[in-house]
Amino acid sequence: MSKKNPINYFKGVGREAKRVRWPKKDQLIPSIVVVLAIVIFAALFLSLEDLAANTIIEQIKEAFKNL
Repeated sequence: MSKKNPINYFKGVGREAKRVRWPKKDQLIPSIVVVLAIVIFAALFLSLEDLAANTIIEQIKEAFKNL
């Protein structure tokens, strides 16, 4: 079993990063736009869902408050 050495680990990470085929700018920009659009859509959807759930819970609390 070899010793775990952080220096060797980061050297390995550097070697692997050099082997990666990084995307060109003409591929990168549309990908970023797609990711941002999905993130914005998901954030809006989850915010509306949270608002609806909160409204329903408040109405249930109000209905049972007088019992």
